[in-house]
Formats: sequence, C-alpha cells, structure tokens
Amino acid sequence: MVSNGSKDLEMRDFIRERFLSAGSITDPTKDYHLELVCGGAEEADRIIDVFRSFGLEPRIMERGGHLVVYLKDAAQISDVLKLMGAVDGLMELENVRILKEVSEKINRQVNCETANLQRTVSAGIRQVEDIELIDREIGLQNLEQGLREIAEKRLENPDATLTELAACLSEPIGKSGANHRLRKLSRIASELRGKTAGI
Repeated sequence: MVSNGSKDLEMRDFIRERFLSAGSITDPTKDYHLELVCGGAEEADRIIDVFRSFGLEPRIMERGGHLVVYLKDAAQISDVLKLMGAVDGLMELENVRILKEVSEKINRQVNCETANLQRTVSAGIRQVEDIELIDREIGLQNLEQGLREIAEKRLENPDATLTELAACLSEPIGKSGANHRLRKLSRIASELRGKTAGI
C-alpha cells in the first residue's frame, strides 16, 4: 500500500516529468498560461486528475491534433511551479504578478482621477456659462448674497472642485451647500434660456 506522502511525491514527480517533456509557460509579462501537450486522451485525463487532486482547475483544448491541458490563472500556475519545486520560475512569476497588480492599481487610480477631473472641468464650464448668462440678463448684483458670492467665485476659479469652491467663500460652507447654490444658479439660467427661446 502506498502512503499518502509517497502518493503526493509520486504525483508531484509526474507533473514535473510531464512538464519537462511536453510543457511550457508563456512569458508572464505578456500572458498567464501554462500548458502540457498530451500524448492522448488517457494521459490528458491523468494530468487533469492529478491537477484536481491539488485543488487546481485545469482546462483542456485540442490543437494541431493533440490534446492540451492548460491553466490561465496566475495563482494556480504559481501552485504548479511550487509542486514542481521550480523556485526560480516561481519567484519570477510572483515578481511579475506583483508589478502587474501595482501597475493595474495605479492605472485604475489614474483613470479614476482623470475621469473625476474631466467631470469637474465639464461641470465648471457649464456653471460658468450659466453664470455669464445670468450676469448678462439680470446682473449678478441682483442675486441674493450667497448665490452672488459663489457665482463670482466660480468665475474666478472655473477649474476648482466643489470642496475648493466652498472653502474660499467669506463664510465657508460644505460641499453639498456649494452644490445646492450652483444648482439654484443652473435653474435660474434654465429659466432665462426658456424665456429667451419664448417658452
């Protein structure tokens, strides 16, 4: 009877031998892909069974008349490298994974900040257009003091965020307060446009 420890070593040796004879790993900087080209359906089934016994989830495809068992998940490819004792390959893969994750996180943050900046700029442009219309039609001096001040501050700081705009008022208010005042200005501008259009 074969002990569990011996069976485990046997399966690790099997994976190592199959990989050395018919396996490959794609450059992890380009893609995560480990594959074993099989001699037939019986060998493919055996490889799949061994992988599954270690908690892996291999896939299978046919290419050039051969069955190919493969993995696309970076963590599972790392597990296979550990099973085979391929320390150098494992370290290289993990380094690439870390760099990719950091790079992707930075890209997400940059994209998010860029989108927020674009929204801020677009909102600022619309608000300036509204305020200029109000100034032409009724004059900012005829607005209530709170609306007049935020209108003037927006004209002075077209790219400022709501938080920045709220903080530079003579009596600083919260972001929601600034947003409320700018929405009131927007409604006034909409009404003026409606009158101009004869609505």
